[in-house]
Amino acid sequence: MAESKTVENPKPGKKPKKARYLKMKVINDLKADTITKNVKEHVESTADLTTDDSTSYTKLKEHVHSHTASVIPHQDLSKVLPWVHTAISNAKRQLLGVYYKIKPEYLQYYLNQFCYKFNRRYFGENQFDRLLIAAVSCAPDFKSRIYNRNYCG
Repeated sequence: MAESKTVENPKPGKKPKKARYLKMKVINDLKADTITKNVKEHVESTADLTTDDSTSYTKLKEHVHSHTASVIPHQDLSKVLPWVHTAISNAKRQLLGVYYKIKPEYLQYYLNQFCYKFNRRYFGENQFDRLLIAAVSCAPDFKSRIYNRNYCG
């Protein structure tokens, strides 16, 4: 999920939308119920969604302000959903290029790290404070295999 807004006068060669924040979730399948459940949990009901015309998104209109679904020709993907595809390809490059043998149980944590790095562009002067708050309030949902404990720190 990428939050973006349209740029009024994009520069030549630049994307027509500006990315604000990004959130990625690992899901087990692409069924409509799974997608709808995740959207209800992570997207505000006042949001306007733009998606492709997948059958997985048929129930989204009931849970958000507006949902625009359209068949997107392959050559126009970068124009309609530019930051979604950029973020996915950058995350894949990071996972394949930096990390080795990622276990499925830790994939969400790698995606969280990628999203944190992407989103921190807007932290500004409060970057250290936000990092400190994130570190202190960390409550992982897995038990550390190294130290056999279930907390950060």
